[in-house]
Amino acid sequence: MAKKPNKLKARLPRGFVDRSAEDIRATDEMIGKIREVYERYGFDPVETPAFEYTDCLGKFLPDTDRPNAGVFSVQDDDEQWMSLRYDLTAPLARHVSENINEIQLPYRTYRAGWVFRNEKPGPGRFRQFMQFDADTVGAPGVQTDAEMCMMMADAMEALGIPRGQYVIRVNNRKVLDGVLEAVGLGGEDDAERRLTVLRAMDKFDKFGSEGVRQLLGKGRKDESGDFTAGAELSDNAIDAIVEILEASAIDDLIDYTNDLTFKTAALSKFAINESFEAGFRELKLISDLVKAGGYMSDRISIDPSVVRGLEYYTGPVYEAELLFDVTNEKGEVVQFGSVGGGGRYDGLVKRFTGRDVPATGFSIGVSRLMTALKNLGKLDQAEVVAPVLVTVMDGDAEGLTRYQKMVQDLRAAGIRAEMYQGNWKKFGNQLKYADRRNCPVAIIQGSDERAAGELQIKDLIEGKRLSEEITDNVTWRESRPAQITIKEDGLVETVTKLLEQQAEDRQRAAEGAGA
Repeated sequence: MAKKPNKLKARLPRGFVDRSAEDIRATDEMIGKIREVYERYGFDPVETPAFEYTDCLGKFLPDTDRPNAGVFSVQDDDEQWMSLRYDLTAPLARHVSENINEIQLPYRTYRAGWVFRNEKPGPGRFRQFMQFDADTVGAPGVQTDAEMCMMMADAMEALGIPRGQYVIRVNNRKVLDGVLEAVGLGGEDDAERRLTVLRAMDKFDKFGSEGVRQLLGKGRKDESGDFTAGAELSDNAIDAIVEILEASAIDDLIDYTNDLTFKTAALSKFAINESFEAGFRELKLISDLVKAGGYMSDRISIDPSVVRGLEYYTGPVYEAELLFDVTNEKGEVVQFGSVGGGGRYDGLVKRFTGRDVPATGFSIGVSRLMTALKNLGKLDQAEVVAPVLVTVMDGDAEGLTRYQKMVQDLRAAGIRAEMYQGNWKKFGNQLKYADRRNCPVAIIQGSDERAAGELQIKDLIEGKRLSEEITDNVTWRESRPAQITIKEDGLVETVTKLLEQQAEDRQRAAEGAGA
């Protein structure tokens, strides 16, 4: 007896998802609104490929056999390693560097695209996800960073997120570097301790002042008993850092009259170094610029607790944070948090060109932002009506050509339409198909209708409603008929009116539900 071949098991790789028509349309709608904001600010689109040479991405292990630290890599036929892009910023830096003599600087551009992370997947953590970035390359002044923050705020509001439910938080890496220098961690020998301090500061939202104090000191033990070693800073240094994190505004920390001086007790024990001064003055200018543009602290807030891109950003850093509460996977009520961020990365293009090319930009996490909009009930994607179905009663050449003409006439009038492509001999299956597709209208023409030059127009939405709601003959007679007979030349006009009626019904139902 012949052994049956094993069937291939259909399975999706871990960390990847299939996307439905609803998700795709909702994403397109959301991206369209963000794109309108970017275009209004004078930004133009650009697109780079999904693959880049691995060394250009700057995300790889010093392992010549397979450099897969965080990226998916393959070796080309010329033995060069290529990787799927990890973000959209490194490819932009490569693009600018290759075309530096043709590109008009400052170069203002945006792009949406998939990025890939070769990391362990988990709840809400995928190996492929979409980002939507905007960048300005070749502009050294922090007025560019201020504009980025204003554009992020406008994008949030274009999506229907009201003021009070989002904030763009801004800090400056130079301030953070000044902190590290002031507490004695400015040299190369203390690189690892600097990262420990910055990571501790980044935990302020999660652990609060006391948790950060522990991480800056001897260390912190969590609820499970796991211990995280601390940076072992002095008490004076810890007090100064916590004062910075707790400040609600930059003016709480610095007196800008005449020479810069610290206002707070703990900070005043340290000298204002060059990095501190540069960072604070840049933040002050950003604050003045956004206020001049009408963006008060309820939209854009200078926040010294923002820590981003520990080894990436060189100046201002900013983050779009959503402030409403959600329930996480553990059932805890938490603030939704960050949906995007960015900052100044003046050193990235220099890797390729050897010369300073200032740049700043931000990235929106599309999937995470879409989750937020679902929570807010703001995914008001454009209504997509299923296609009108032209049924097939006669499968001969003459019949098929007549049905095809009907479909094309409807499409030419801007109406979604399709001719049934399954087994036409089982007419009941055609109506089942139309029902499952949620088709609004079915067109029926058998041999009798063809001979009379007529069509049957079946209102499937009304028919479904009648079958569910009508229980007596009087109501049936007074209702809009679910099926009518018309002349062939009235097809487009009749279907158009029917679809308009259905749209009005949906609008009334929506208004009634919202009342």
